[in-house]
Amino acid sequence: MSEAKEFDVIIYGATGYTGRLVAEYMAGQYGTGKDAPKWAMAGRSLEKLEEVRDLIGAPKDTPLVVADSDDAASIDMMASRTKVVLTTVGPYQLYGDELVASCVKNGTHYVDLCGEPGWMREMIDKHQEAAEKSGAQICFSCGFDSIPFDLGVLMLQQEMTKRYGKPATRIKGRVRAMEGTFSGGTAASLKETMKAIAKNPGLVKILASSFGLTPGFEGPDQPNMLIPKYDKTIDSWVAPFVMAPINTKNVHRTNFLLGFPFGEDFKYDEMVVTSPGDLGKQAAEMVAKANPFGGDDAPKPGEGPTKEQRENGYYDILFLGETADGETATFCVKGDKDPGYGSTSKMIAESALCLAQDKIKKDGGIWTPGALMGKKLVQRLEDKAGLSFVVES
Repeated sequence: MSEAKEFDVIIYGATGYTGRLVAEYMAGQYGTGKDAPKWAMAGRSLEKLEEVRDLIGAPKDTPLVVADSDDAASIDMMASRTKVVLTTVGPYQLYGDELVASCVKNGTHYVDLCGEPGWMREMIDKHQEAAEKSGAQICFSCGFDSIPFDLGVLMLQQEMTKRYGKPATRIKGRVRAMEGTFSGGTAASLKETMKAIAKNPGLVKILASSFGLTPGFEGPDQPNMLIPKYDKTIDSWVAPFVMAPINTKNVHRTNFLLGFPFGEDFKYDEMVVTSPGDLGKQAAEMVAKANPFGGDDAPKPGEGPTKEQRENGYYDILFLGETADGETATFCVKGDKDPGYGSTSKMIAESALCLAQDKIKKDGGIWTPGALMGKKLVQRLEDKAGLSFVVES
C-alpha cells in the first residue's frame, strides 16, 4: 500500500448513528491538529456530513467526503484517497460488496463491524487471493463482535503457552456481566441473513459450522451452545449467547490464519452466566427463549441508546482455559461502555488507527482482528478505549 495517501482513515457512514459515535470519538480523542491522524468523514450527503460535524463538535476543517454505495465511482475514489476505510454502513451484505472490492483493488486497508458470516465467507472466497497481491488488509468484525472474544482467547492462549509450554485445548468464554443493548445494525443484519438463506440454502452449512470461515479446514465437534446447562467449572448455570455464532467462527479463523497455534483439535464455546441453583436454571431458560432483537424497544438501524445509557454500560467476559493434561488458567476482558455502541465505536476507531499507524507487518488478505493486529491492538484498546485484558488466575 502506498504511503502517499491523503488520509490515514476515512469514516464511511459518519452520518449514521454508530458512524457518528466513531467520528465523535476521533474528534474528541485525536482532533485534527498537526500531530493528529489525518481522518475524514464520509457519507451520501454533504449537508448531513456538515450537520453531524457541527453536532459532534468536530473542527470546521474536518475533511468531508461524499460517497454512496450505489455510486461505484464515488466508492472507488474514496478508497483511493486513504490508507484505511472504516465503514459502519451495514448490513454489509447489502452495502459492502463494492467497497470491499474497491479497497482490494486499491490496496487500501478496511475495517468494519460485520457479524454476517455468510457474506464474510463469500468475501474470503472472492477476494483473498487478490487482497494478498494488492496488500489490502481486510478486517471484519472490529466491534463487540468479535474483538473482546477474539483477543481474549488469543491472550489467554499466549498465557497458557508461557505458563505450560502448550496451548489450551479447550476454552470457555463466559459473559459474566453486561449492561447495554445490541445495535440496530446487528438486528438488521440478522434479518438480511435470513433472507439470504432463503435464496441460497447452501449458506446453512456455513452458518451452522464453527469452521464456516476456515475454508478447507474442519476441526473437531464443538460444545453445544444452543441449550442452557450447568457449568461445574464456575458453579453456575449458563445460557446461549446471541453473538456466539459469529464470535466462535472468528476465533477459529484466527487460529487457522496463524497456523494453528491453538492446535487443530481446539474447542471453544461462549455462553452467558446466570447463577447457581433453581433460580439460575430458570434465568438461563428465559434467556434461551428470549429474542434479544424483538419487541417494540428493539433498536432500528440509525437508532441507539442515549449518551447516559452508553456511559453506564459495561461488560465483563471470563475465559477459562484447560490443557489436555488438566492445567488451567483464566483471563478476563472488560469494557467501560455499553457493548453495542459506546465500546464498539472506540474499538473500530482504534482498529483503523492500528492499521494506519502501527506498521502491522502482515501480508494483504482477509483477516480477523486477533490474527492481524493482536497485541498491538490490545495495547491501543487498553491505552485509549477503556478495555482491560487481565490474567485472573
